[in-house]
Parts: sequence; structure tokens; C-alpha cells
Amino acid sequence: QVQLVESGGGLVQAGGSLRLSCAASGRTFSSYVMGWFRQAPGKERELVAAIGWGGISTNYADSVKGRFTISRDNAKAMLYLQMNGLKPEDTAVYYCNADQWYSDYIRGVRYWGQGTQVTVSS
Repeated sequence: QVQLVESGGGLVQAGGSLRLSCAASGRTFSSYVMGWFRQAPGKERELVAAIGWGGISTNYADSVKGRFTISRDNAKAMLYLQMNGLKPEDTAVYYCNADQWYSDYIRGVRYWGQGTQVTVSS
């Protein structure tokens, strides 16, 4: 069992910044690939960014490249998403995700946080 708790969401104007945090507990944090997903009303949940075990390998959705930065602190069991240059279309509930991979091809249980609301006004 892994518990994930997001924080840092809120209301900002277009062009502003927010930093989301995710606190993990229950398992060895460094063994998980971590990511941020988001879901807007009426839309499917989509991957925003992911980060590998060592915090070096990262992947971003095209819509956020150059604006968002994902990072992790394994010693503190924390995941972060720095969001700059926010746009109204970034408005969504953002979810922290933890994936255990047993190999390049076998993924275990996916864990999710409760979500934090990000609203960007124009």
C-alpha cells in the first residue's frame, strides 16, 4: 500500500505559477516511477509529466513542455510539479501517481492521490 497526498493547488491568473507537492508514504518511495496526471470536467485523465527512479529521466505532455517541471526528492519521499506560464486550459484536478515496475514490460499496482484543484483564470 502506498498513500499519496497532493497539495499546492489553487486559483491563479493566466501567466502565473503554482508548485504542486505530493507526499508519499507506506512503501519505498525511490522504487517507484512517479507522475502527475490531470483531468478536466468532461475529459479523460491525461499524463502531464513522469519521472524515473533517479530523478533524471523525465517525460512531459506536449502541451506543458517548457512550462512545467517535474522533480522528486527521494530522501523526503516528495514529488513536485512546478507550473509556470499557466493557461486557462491547464485548469483541472491534478493527481499524483506512483507506479511500481518489475521490469520494462511488467507494471504493478498504480497508486493515486486524492487530487488537487488548479484553476487558471484569464
